[in-house]
Amino acid sequence: MQLSSLRSWLPFLAWPKPSAALLRGEFWAGMTVGLMLVPQGVAYAALAGMPLVTGIYASLLPALVAVLFSSSTRLGVGPTALTSLLIGASLTGLAEPGSAQWVQMAVWISLLCGALQCVMGLARFGWVVNLVTSPVLNGFTQAAALLILASQLPALTGLRADFSALVSTPSLGLFDLAAAAFGFGSMAALILSKRLSPTFPSAIMVVGLAGGISWATGYADAGGAVVGHLPQGLPTLHWPGWMPAADFASLLMPVLVVTLVSFLETASSAKVESQRSGERWNENQDLIGQGLSKVASGLCGSFATSASFSRSAINLYAGAQSGWATLFSLVLVLVVLLWLTPALYFVPQSALAAIVVTAVFSLFKPATLLRLWRVSRVEAVIAAVTFALTLATAPRMYWGVLAGLVMNLAHFLYQRLHPRIIELGLHPDGSLRDRHLWNLPPLAPQLLALRMDAELDFASASALERRVIEHLNAHPDTLHLCLMAQPINRIDVTGLEAFAQLHALMLARGGVLHISGLKLPVETGLRKAGLLPAAAGLCTYRTDADALVALQQLAPQATPQTPP
Repeated sequence: MQLSSLRSWLPFLAWPKPSAALLRGEFWAGMTVGLMLVPQGVAYAALAGMPLVTGIYASLLPALVAVLFSSSTRLGVGPTALTSLLIGASLTGLAEPGSAQWVQMAVWISLLCGALQCVMGLARFGWVVNLVTSPVLNGFTQAAALLILASQLPALTGLRADFSALVSTPSLGLFDLAAAAFGFGSMAALILSKRLSPTFPSAIMVVGLAGGISWATGYADAGGAVVGHLPQGLPTLHWPGWMPAADFASLLMPVLVVTLVSFLETASSAKVESQRSGERWNENQDLIGQGLSKVASGLCGSFATSASFSRSAINLYAGAQSGWATLFSLVLVLVVLLWLTPALYFVPQSALAAIVVTAVFSLFKPATLLRLWRVSRVEAVIAAVTFALTLATAPRMYWGVLAGLVMNLAHFLYQRLHPRIIELGLHPDGSLRDRHLWNLPPLAPQLLALRMDAELDFASASALERRVIEHLNAHPDTLHLCLMAQPINRIDVTGLEAFAQLHALMLARGGVLHISGLKLPVETGLRKAGLLPAAAGLCTYRTDADALVALQQLAPQATPQTPP
């Protein structure tokens, strides 16, 4: 196997050779991300309803596998807010959060998502990510951000009861004021630190300060909600065991949506890295790398991972040039697992909620829906419906993104079935434009000159035929039909049949079909079908200029007889 081919399958072979200067810069970039990774991992494990230590497990081996086998080596892979919320929401009602059954189902989601992504990458199905457009993703992300914020409010504020009890009998007694102080104080510190220095690892600072204050004030001994004991040491190989068929069936939709959404998270970060590096993004290899990462996470007894946009951005901002930076950040995670997990005992859970809220708050941007309305009202409606259904169907929030996907595909199909077909006239500037829009005269008497801005295939062929027949019925004196075919770059069997039908239609009227500017793929298809050799009633021109010269020499003829 050639080295270039081997590097495409094993991207880490293309990493730059380590030097003192390179490793120095990679070390500081890795430390910056690593100091964020641990507290965020623990916080996102709580969001997913998993044991907190699994958030650290998901930040170690899965991140290592991802950086070794992904083409985008500077992504911050590990637990993310959106994927964690999807897992927690999908399992709500199926098991008790944190229970053995919950963990088992979350692990299976990770394994199945990973296997599906690997298969998609090997089959070169990276193009699937293009099916989810920006409006759909925007509407889903906005709704998910609100759901995440709502899910963290009780922990952030120290609310001891549910919201219904608070609404019916509002009282400060329902709140743990110390927890609220930790939560809002942590959030204020995170926001201030982000504004002053975006690359500063403020999350670990907040965790350290909150844990120190909690220990000094005896918050845990007074019954305060803290992280508590976390297992120390490396994760062991974990196999979740088989589940009943009904449980696997209940995971089908969550697996599909987590697979799609997590890869969209990866795509958003990978495209930024690709633009900065000037290299083409290999989406299929990233599918394989991210899939293997999820499989590794499941085998560690943890939940599905993804690429974090915030950690990836900070990694790039801190000057990371390769996967070496990620290796340094993983060394820090390893040190925490081996020796420092007891130090997390006193950290208040409200401080972890503050980390989640601060990270997710930037996702909520309602102004984007208003800007979208000004650009495209149809796509704005798709985004709004996705947003509303995601909120309305929570915790089964995947119905929102699926509904958005169906609406978007329906809109796409409608556009393909209704292509832009215009009658052409010669504008004073010498260009061919819409004759009716610009009030231009016909190119020649008894001529219908059309341009269809679409492929001539099963979706558009009937629209073209209908447009021609309607004109011929309204203008029985038409003897010439000209198709300016330059925009048509593909033709299928249905398109070939439509072409033959138009030719036969003009022959029956004693008229002529003119074709201008055929592209090679279309011309090749017509020749293979035997429709293009010189024949009665058919004229072809290489360019529109040639067609204009010939068409403007046409003289009026007697009105044709309509065939019976």
